Amino acid sequence: MKNNEELQNDVQNAIKWEPLLNAAEIGVTVKDGIVTLTGLVDCYAKKLEAENAAKSIAGVKAVVEKIEIKFNNASNKSDEDIANEALRALKGRWDIPSDKIQVKVEDGWITLNGELPWNYQKEAAKQAVHYLIGVKGISNSITVKSETNEEIEILNVENALARNWPVNSQNIKVSASGTKVILNGIVTSWYLKDEAGRIAWNTPGVWAVDNELAVDYDYSLAN
Repeated sequence: MKNNEELQNDVQNAIKWEPLLNAAEIGVTVKDGIVTLTGLVDCYAKKLEAENAAKSIAGVKAVVEKIEIKFNNASNKSDEDIANEALRALKGRWDIPSDKIQVKVEDGWITLNGELPWNYQKEAAKQAVHYLIGVKGISNSITVKSETNEEIEILNVENALARNWPVNSQNIKVSASGTKVILNGIVTSWYLKDEAGRIAWNTPGVWAVDNELAVDYDYSLAN
């Protein structure tokens, strides 16, 4: 079991381990398994790295992200410049059909729209633009519509989860409704919840995943 101080130390150490981050930039507080991140960084990618580092720790039930971005003068770019760089970044990825993606930028915030056959392409599109200088945030509104009409086989999803050793030990129930997969059960970290969702998304015929996994841990409230 972890108390608040132990969980705080684990998250701080995870942030220190990330080469992109300066641990002094990020403040970490913990109460009852809920982690709050504060601080000031100079790019959106650092916000994302800090959040992902916190989610990877067993015992973290939720992450409240209050990190602010403050660009230096060299990092300030117009929305038009950011949009052009985003389009070039998408075209540079061989795994993304960039002609099916629309980009909108408003006050440094990128919104991605379009329709793709695979969720990994949707995630790749976000990854392609989140390191761009001047980006304040990303809304990934791309929809997934599989090109196959195969019926979803629950056993295929269950077997894929079983092959992933960290997820395999978790209590996960898989069900399907049409082209949607539903995950229920309990996992011990946000990382495992996200990983189970990613695996479900790789199933042929999936258009949507409802990841209803609860994050729970044998957690001590003692300080």
